[in-house]
Amino acid sequence: MAASKTLAELFDTFQREAFRLETLDDYSKSGNADAYQAFLAGSPQPADYNEEWVSELRAHTRNGKRIYRVHILCRPLTPYLRFELGWGYQKNATGGEEFFILDVTEQQNPLEGVPDFWQMDGSTPAVMNYSDDGAFLGADVLPSDRAEEFRAYRDTAMAHA
Repeated sequence: MAASKTLAELFDTFQREAFRLETLDDYSKSGNADAYQAFLAGSPQPADYNEEWVSELRAHTRNGKRIYRVHILCRPLTPYLRFELGWGYQKNATGGEEFFILDVTEQQNPLEGVPDFWQMDGSTPAVMNYSDDGAFLGADVLPSDRAEEFRAYRDTAMAHA
């Protein structure tokens, strides 16, 4: 039996689409802490902010691949969500990534308890694991027999976003 691919390998080899569900209010321990602190201090966004990721996005989207995500959130926005929406999403959009918001401030969350995940081409899902303070702990690539379950999560997220 072949070993399962890592999340990075899945991302490098997807053919049509990469979908991401985000469920947390704070990922500040997972990414560029210096950029987050600069945002909080009111500094302007550096021109090269997140450029490595944006270049990767462009390489995929230029080849007709779709990269999109839904973030489930509740108002008022946390400082981290203001950073992500203000700096992160706006910058990533220049690479062709699409963003959708599922605001559950005044409605029940239709995906309560569903974890953060990536799913490439509607196939093998990869669950993203985080500590309570938002530090990324790694991804668990799940067996492909779970693909339908995660496609249903994707479809629900998109229908409500």
